Amino acid sequence: MKAVPSPIAEVHERKNSSPAARPDISFGTYKRQQAQISRRRLYPVTVFYSTYAVTLLMLGLRSRHPLVAVIFFAWGLPVWTLVEYGFHRFVLHGRFAPGEGIIRRFMHQRLDPLHWEHHKRPLDGHHISGQLTDLLPLFVVAAPLSFVGPIYTLPMLLAGVVQFYVIEEWVHHSVHFYNFRDPYFRYMKRHHFYHHSRRGMEKGYGLTNGFWDIVFGTRFPNNVRLALYARPTRSIKAARTRRDTSRPPYRCSEDSASGQRASLGIDD
Repeated sequence: MKAVPSPIAEVHERKNSSPAARPDISFGTYKRQQAQISRRRLYPVTVFYSTYAVTLLMLGLRSRHPLVAVIFFAWGLPVWTLVEYGFHRFVLHGRFAPGEGIIRRFMHQRLDPLHWEHHKRPLDGHHISGQLTDLLPLFVVAAPLSFVGPIYTLPMLLAGVVQFYVIEEWVHHSVHFYNFRDPYFRYMKRHHFYHHSRRGMEKGYGLTNGFWDIVFGTRFPNNVRLALYARPTRSIKAARTRRDTSRPPYRCSEDSASGQRASLGIDD
């Protein structure tokens, strides 16, 4: 019977298919170069949308209803995470067949290749972060329309949405390039890396959280979640500090989940 690859082994296979495996450049050098490219794409997005969001928030706080303004701004978080989930699942992972007409041609030619390059080369800085022009046409329409309501309502909601969009872009960038010790980032790194594997590609669409995956039934199976998120015991942590680097990483079955994560450079 053919062995079924483990969740982390799937991610490892995807990682090794990256151009970072080229013999003429070290993986660390390649990763730093791509991180720099990704950051440069994010700077204009961050400055533009954060400036708008902060300006609107300040105006909202000076309005007659500052508390209402803060509440509407905060609602941008759940609204954006839902948009993030839906767009990732149904647009970026959509399959748009070719056909007649401007709309069908646009969807096939523009939307089909939009995200698959990122899955083919998950450390390619050109396909990790969004650009300012990506959502700008939509924003130019939505921003004036939001002012049909008082400054402390719909304008605040849109300001919160675009600010949390910026945060999501930086979270996605950080998940791919950094190894923060924070439990949240460790969780998102394992969650998103498995999404990049062949077996995880049709689930785990949340980019900043797994809440909407639970709501819409696209969370990873229980055995996968156990392998990805299980916390190692003290004895396993102590054994790891004494482990000979030449020892095969899966010798101890008790340490299988942690050992597989370590083989990817994902710290516990």
